[in-house]
Amino acid sequence: MKRSPLLVIFITVFIDLVGFGIVIPVLPYYAEGTRFGATPREVGLLFASYSVMQLIFSPVLGRLSDKYGRRPILIISLLGTCLGFLVLGFAATLSMLFIGRIIDGISGGNISTAQAYIADVTTKEDRARGMGLIGAAFGLGFVFGPAIGGILSRWGINVPFLFAGGLAFGNVILLYFTLPETVTRDHPARVSAASGRGWKQVIDALRQPQLALVLAIYFLSIVAFSIMTTVFALFMMFRLGYDPWHSGWIFAFVGIISALVQGGLIGKLVKRFGEPTLVIVGGLLFSVSLFVSPFVGPAIGLIGILSVAALSSIGNALMAPSLSSLGSKSASAAEQGSILGVMQSVASLARAVGPTVAAVIIYSAVAHMGYDRQMQNMSDASILRTFWTAAAIQFVAFLMAVYFARAYRGEYAEGEVAEAV
Repeated sequence: MKRSPLLVIFITVFIDLVGFGIVIPVLPYYAEGTRFGATPREVGLLFASYSVMQLIFSPVLGRLSDKYGRRPILIISLLGTCLGFLVLGFAATLSMLFIGRIIDGISGGNISTAQAYIADVTTKEDRARGMGLIGAAFGLGFVFGPAIGGILSRWGINVPFLFAGGLAFGNVILLYFTLPETVTRDHPARVSAASGRGWKQVIDALRQPQLALVLAIYFLSIVAFSIMTTVFALFMMFRLGYDPWHSGWIFAFVGIISALVQGGLIGKLVKRFGEPTLVIVGGLLFSVSLFVSPFVGPAIGLIGILSVAALSSIGNALMAPSLSSLGSKSASAAEQGSILGVMQSVASLARAVGPTVAAVIIYSAVAHMGYDRQMQNMSDASILRTFWTAAAIQFVAFLMAVYFARAYRGEYAEGEVAEAV
């Protein structure tokens, strides 16, 4: 690992996610301040613009990495991230804030390129372990990013964005001097791109039932996760009286568990049980955690929240890298960047659908109301409906995972997967 390009990719994604995490606690206050005067709806659109751009450009960047190589696309996209943060930091108008977020969203599709790089340098047996490194980087990035953003904001509300831009530029320098290229002239991806049949091959791959099933499971799981994350902090505030400081520590706890599972355990677990089994087990754990969440109250307080959060984190940590690995294995070497880019687009779409579903259920047609009114609209019944809707969506994903394991047992079964299903 010390001499492996996987370490460079891990550091790259970690720095990228720290920059993303920095934005979360700061951007709403930054945009709503007297300098810009953004409404809550405009703040929501600022966050949405990032996800929409990722949705559109993730497969594009993935395909470009197939054609021109992983290294130049990673470097160019990180330069775009740097530019996006600098535009945010030096913005003088609300329009410039949107421009900064759009630039960052376009270049933020580089996660699929990082995943394609991992697919290039790992065997199928070690694919999930490699994908787990990205999951670990996600977890740690969300632990450190918001904390750094909060601390730096004391020196100026725009300072966190300038710091994130500096991190991205440092990331470019790291990649330029340390990351070797994997897409050589005779690499199947470059050969395919040169033949002009690249997108046709991608479309043909997406028509394969097994890949379509992986994408469907991935989409539903992220929708369920997004519903949960949308309401979890409000749920803790309503049911337990927790403030943002307490919520931050709970989310940090979740991120640490996720990083430990994806960064340390996932490789051994895949070799022992296989990806399909881990998707099944992870999906079931997550569904159960969503189902029992509404029963957490003051009587069990912190222990209950930590238990539910741990169960949810472990479930997602088992699913995410396993599904990425299955998606990668369902495509040929010529399509890795494109297919993994499509998976990131599916994830971006799910992250837009999830909060929308949560808003419809828990706020029941009061999307125009302010934060305090939203809290007044919450009730035990609305909390139950929201978490159980997410649990039902995740349970459907679990059933689809069971079907996948049975249908493709011969192709993916490892260890004791046959016994598990």
